Amino acid sequence: GFKTTSTGIAHNTLSEAEVKEGWMLLFDGKKIDKWHTYNGEGINSQWVVTPAGELHLTEKGGKDIVTDQEFDNYELTLEWKISKNGNSGLMFNIVEDQKYGSMWHTGPELQFLDDKRHHDAKLPSHRSGGLYDMIATTPVTANEAEEWNQIRLIIKDGHAEHWQNGYKVVEYEMFSPVWDEMVAKSKFKSKPDFGKARKGHLGLQDHGDKIWFRNIKVREL
Repeated sequence: GFKTTSTGIAHNTLSEAEVKEGWMLLFDGKKIDKWHTYNGEGINSQWVVTPAGELHLTEKGGKDIVTDQEFDNYELTLEWKISKNGNSGLMFNIVEDQKYGSMWHTGPELQFLDDKRHHDAKLPSHRSGGLYDMIATTPVTANEAEEWNQIRLIIKDGHAEHWQNGYKVVEYEMFSPVWDEMVAKSKFKSKPDFGKARKGHLGLQDHGDKIWFRNIKVREL
């Protein structure tokens, strides 16, 4: 499998170097206090903190959660692992407004999937690390279900990169003619505000499957 890079420091903490570089923890391994339900308040009981200090969706009903804070130019890192046959994702540049029924109506998705078992993996643009339904991930770098993967998402002035387990798997320019064309060919074409926001919330998806997260860190660029 692909190794997640270990820094040798405790999970859900920042090293002195990371603090100097401007990193901020979005999850401290103890409580879910920097997130809330999309278009709602608080956190549903299906989102829990495990004894090992992981943010864990136990079953469907937790609903999608988003960061309290919004970000425009940033680097985000996190580790995720998914249950067998599981599907979830990280969404970004999400607009929170009652006129949108769900965070995917505005926020593009970095996909998390059990690439081996889930039927969605038949579509290259639906595999882990990819830009969901828009750009396939190359190379395929996700670990087996129930093993940890590390993600880096970098967005600077519309230039975006997805890194998975140390490999750059996707790169693109948002807010460009090529971007508009990709959106028009995707399942998001019916959502007029999809992928338009230059700033927004980060979101973790409740797709009904068990998923775990740790070491969720962000820094503004």
